[in-house]
Amino acid sequence: MLSEMLHPKTWSTGHVRRVQTLRKSCGRRYTAHSRSLQTAARYDSNVVNIVEVGPRDGLQNEKAVIPPSVKAELVTRLGRAGMKTIESGSFVSPKWVPQMAGTPEVLQTMERLPGVRYPVLVPNMKGLDNLFALLDSASPSDVPFTDEIAIFTAATDAFCKANTNCTIAESLERLASVTERAKAKGLRVRGYVSVVVVCPYTGRVDYKKVKDVSRALLDMGCYEVSLGDTVGAGSPWDIRSMLETVMSGAGALPATQLAGHFHDTYGTGVPNILAALELGLRTFDASVAGLGGCPYSPGATGNVATEDVLYALQGSGYKTPGDLDALAEVGGWISGMLGRRNESRAGKAILARMAKEKEVALVKERERDGGAAERVTGADVDVAMRRREENIVKERERDGGAAEKV
Repeated sequence: MLSEMLHPKTWSTGHVRRVQTLRKSCGRRYTAHSRSLQTAARYDSNVVNIVEVGPRDGLQNEKAVIPPSVKAELVTRLGRAGMKTIESGSFVSPKWVPQMAGTPEVLQTMERLPGVRYPVLVPNMKGLDNLFALLDSASPSDVPFTDEIAIFTAATDAFCKANTNCTIAESLERLASVTERAKAKGLRVRGYVSVVVVCPYTGRVDYKKVKDVSRALLDMGCYEVSLGDTVGAGSPWDIRSMLETVMSGAGALPATQLAGHFHDTYGTGVPNILAALELGLRTFDASVAGLGGCPYSPGATGNVATEDVLYALQGSGYKTPGDLDALAEVGGWISGMLGRRNESRAGKAILARMAKEKEVALVKERERDGGAAERVTGADVDVAMRRREENIVKERERDGGAAEKV
C-alpha cells in the first residue's frame, strides 16, 4: 500500500526504489494534468512556491487595528525582499474582521511590482462587488491592483458555521457564484479548506471530507486548493495520511493543484512542509515572522514563518523565492511595529548575526577614523537602529504617509 511504502520504518532498499519510481510516475502524471489546465502555473518539481500570507492571514488576528499605511508598507517591503505572491488583504466586512479594514487603500498605495501577484480574500458576493469597483477605477496602464482572489470554506460543518455562519454545502453554493463571476472578469481563483486535520469543535477530521470539499472547489474553477491545518495540531504523519487520502482512489486530486497551509502551534510547521514535499506538493503558505492565528480557532498560534521555511530549504536543491536576510529584516520591522514577539527562529538568529556584523563594522569604522577601538556596546547598536527607524518615519512624513507607530 502507498501508506506503507512511504512510512520510514518500512524503508528497505527495495522500498526506497519503489517509492522513487512511484514519485517519478506521479510527477509525470501531475505535470501532464497541469498542462491541460489553462489557469494552472507551469509545473516545475524543482521550484517551491511560497504564498506570503502575512499581510492578510498574518494580521487578521491582531488585537490592534492596523493603519492601512503600515499594511501597505509591509506588502511593499515583502515585494522588495523578493516574494512573488503576497496575499495583500481581504474584502470582508470590517464589522467581523476590523484588522482588514482599508484593503482598497492598501492596494492603491502599496508598491506593485511587475511579475508579482497580489491576491486578496473575497468571502462573498458583496466583497467581490467592492473589489470590482476598485478594479474598474484603475488606469489600464497601471500594474493591476490584483488579478487573483481567494475563497474559503472548511472540512467540517461546525467550523464553517463558526466562521461563516453556514454549512459546508451552503458555503460551496455561495462560493460557486463568486468564482463564476470572478473568472468571467478574468481573475484567477484560489481555494482554501480550513481544519483539514483537527477541528477545534469536533476533533479529528474525516480526510475523505477534505477530499470531497477540495474536489468541489476545483470543479467550480479554482486553479489550486490550499489545505489548512488551522489549529496546527497535525504531525508529519497526519499530513502524510491526509494527503494520501486526498491524492488517491476515485477522484484523486493531483499535487499540482494542492498547497499546504500549516500553522506552527506545536512546532511542526516546517516538518509538515517537508512531509508534503515528499508527496509532490510544491506550493506552501507562510507568514513573515510567523504572524497569524485564527479568531475562530481557540489556541491556534501563527502560521509557519516564511524565514523558517526558506532556511530549512537551503541546500535542498529546491529553488525558492525571496532574499532570506531581507525577509528577516522585514520580520523584525513588522514585529516591532506591532509590539509583538518575532516568532521566526531563523529570523531572530539572522537578525542577531546582522546586529553583530554591524557592531564589528562600527568598531572598524572607529579604528579607521583614529578613534578608540573599544568594543561597541549593545546600547550603541540600539542607538543606531533607533536612528534608522527615525529616518524611516521622517521619510514617511515627507511622502505623506502615517508616521505613527502601531
